[in-house]
Amino acid sequence: MSKKQIREDLERDPLLETFSKAQSFYDNNKTTVIGGVLAVVLAIGGLVGYYYYSENQEEKAQQLMADASTYYMNGDYEKALRGSDTDFTVGFEQIINNYSGTEAGNLAHYYASVSEYNLGNVEQAISYIEEYEVPEGILGVGPISFQAVLMTDAGNHQKAAELYVKAAEWDKNDSTTPYNYLEAANAYYDAGNNEEARKYAQLVVEQYSNSSQVAAAQRLLGTLAVAAE
Repeated sequence: MSKKQIREDLERDPLLETFSKAQSFYDNNKTTVIGGVLAVVLAIGGLVGYYYYSENQEEKAQQLMADASTYYMNGDYEKALRGSDTDFTVGFEQIINNYSGTEAGNLAHYYASVSEYNLGNVEQAISYIEEYEVPEGILGVGPISFQAVLMTDAGNHQKAAELYVKAAEWDKNDSTTPYNYLEAANAYYDAGNNEEARKYAQLVVEQYSNSSQVAAAQRLLGTLAVAAE
C-alpha cells in the first residue's frame, strides 16, 4: 500500500478525525475548555463536599434524636416534640425542620406522629406520618398499621382498610399479616363494604388457620352472613 493511500485511510479514520477536530477545537477555544475542565473539577469537589456535609448533618441529627427519644420513651410527648429550653434540648419538630434529607430526620416524622397522637392531635399526627418514608421489610409494617389507626380515628374507614391491607402485604409472615388482614376486614365492615370485609376475613381463616386471629375472623364472617340474609 502506498504512503498516499495510508495517509488517505488515516484521514478517513473516524477516531483520528474526532481527535483532530477536538485538537483544533482546543487550539481555538483554550480559555473556554480550561474553564470547562475547572467547572468539572469544582463540580466533583462540590459532590465530595456535599457527601461530607451530609454525613455531618446525619451525625448531628442522630445526636439530637437521643434527647428527643428519651423524652418519648418516658412518655413526655410535649418535650419529645418541641424540646426543652430548660434542658437546652430540641425535639422532633426541630430535627424535621433542620435536618430534612437525613435518616434521623425521616425517623423523626414517625416519632412526631406517634407523639401528636398520644397528645390527642390526630390531624397533626396524620400530617407527620404522611411525610414518613416507610422502610422496606418488617420494620415498615408497624408505621403503615399505625397510619391505618389514625385514619380510623379520623373516621376514614375505607382508607384505613386499604392501609391495613398494605401493611399485611408489606412483609408477609404468619404474625403481622393475618393481624392486619383481620383489621382490614373490620375496617371494611365499618366502611359498609361487606364484600371486601368477607374477602379478607375469609383469607385469614383459609390461609392463616393457625393464627390467633382465626376466631375473630370467623365471628365476623358469621355477622356478615346474618347481614346478608
